[in-house]
Amino acid sequence: MSKEIGITVKKDENFSEWYTQVVLKGQLADYAPVKGLIVLRPYGYSIWESLKSSLDEKLKSLGHENGFLPVLIPQSLLSKESDHFAGFTPEVFWVTHSGDTEVGDRLALRPTSETLAYSMYSKWIKSWRDLPLKINFWNTALRAEIKATKPFLRTSEFLWQEGHTVHSSKEEAEEEVFTILETYRKIVEEELAIPVIKGKKSEKEKFVGAVYTTTIEAIMPDGKALQMGTSHFLGQNFSKPFDVKFLDKQNVETFAWQTSWGVSWRLIGALIMVHGDDKGLVLPPRVAPIQVVIVPIYYSPQDRESVLGKSNVIKEILQKKNLRVHIDSRDEFTPGYKFNNWEMKGVPVRIEIGPKDLAKGKMVVVRRDNQKKMDLSFENTETGILDILGEVQLGLFERAKQFLTEKIIEVTDFEKFKSEIEKGGFLHSPWCGDTKCEEKIKELTGADIRVIPFDGKRSNAPCLICKNLSKTDAIFARGY
Repeated sequence: MSKEIGITVKKDENFSEWYTQVVLKGQLADYAPVKGLIVLRPYGYSIWESLKSSLDEKLKSLGHENGFLPVLIPQSLLSKESDHFAGFTPEVFWVTHSGDTEVGDRLALRPTSETLAYSMYSKWIKSWRDLPLKINFWNTALRAEIKATKPFLRTSEFLWQEGHTVHSSKEEAEEEVFTILETYRKIVEEELAIPVIKGKKSEKEKFVGAVYTTTIEAIMPDGKALQMGTSHFLGQNFSKPFDVKFLDKQNVETFAWQTSWGVSWRLIGALIMVHGDDKGLVLPPRVAPIQVVIVPIYYSPQDRESVLGKSNVIKEILQKKNLRVHIDSRDEFTPGYKFNNWEMKGVPVRIEIGPKDLAKGKMVVVRRDNQKKMDLSFENTETGILDILGEVQLGLFERAKQFLTEKIIEVTDFEKFKSEIEKGGFLHSPWCGDTKCEEKIKELTGADIRVIPFDGKRSNAPCLICKNLSKTDAIFARGY
């Protein structure tokens, strides 16, 4: 990667290199000494904190509580749910020694927490009075990703949240599944300004051990799909092997109904890809660590005092509206350097104040999303900046929504499917529901069924492969 300060490649010419440069030069993350791992830097972590805070508040309002689980899971425990365990075996890191002593029962570094959580739930739940049990865990997961790693998108350890709930009825558990999926949609669309498609995964693509998996899927600028969040209905598939059962109101012992769901820092990767440009990051105001940066411009001690004084007044006004504001008063850097630096970091709004601006009673405001400059009177600081931030947030979503719409293509002929998939995008196509046809499409094109939309329209065309009557229309794409 180039050691030059700015982004040295164009997004539409070398997307992969552009992405890497934005991550590293934008000081979001850096590579760790172990392949497949990254170090999250404060600027990147603050984006995660913003997402975490918003989602945490929503989950708690729905009655969920936070807990903590250890990172080590004994192999004997994982093996209790053999299908689930088999699905994760290739990705599991194993601890076999403590110092020079073998540990005996191998310990897995948590790839996901179903088996661990449910072994505890079986101890805690005795009666219908203990339900529903709704616990969320903010932690990390570890899955061996050695090849084709990419920061935030594919790493061996990642930050995420995973919720695990237990219910007394199938209906209540299924309601939980869809409530969480809608909560995820709101976070992604309203906070990250990334439009998604809601629906179900196919049997082949569902979470191992689930009855069914619901998902929200987004399209990236290179035409690949990215799974943004999933919510799984587990039925009684885990409660039976783990003895998660309760005495109902008739004093009859009954196996519980369960759900699990999660999102990860993959959302940050999507944020970078969808909104970034040739200058670097473009952050939606709602998740930006710094929403407004003030760059004072001065060339004498007298000007410095007056300009910084006004900058602090503006900062205080905006902070009273709960905005995240930073004054860049570093004297060792030129204003031009600061402009480029904050543009690369994606700060939504930049305010420039110099002696001439003080004389005019106005400041210069620059939007990061479209580089538009405007004058704003000091008297209109509060309403003006709030309006601009709202326009930036909405504008980013509308632009991404238009891109998504353009990238959804209805295709009923397989020859056209093969040519269109090379261009990237979501291909909306008829499917008979047979996994063999799904696997054939994957084999010949590299495209998976990403989502079967809840509100999908039926084409009534024959299946792409077998030509039998289609049961549904699915959205196919190559993905990360």
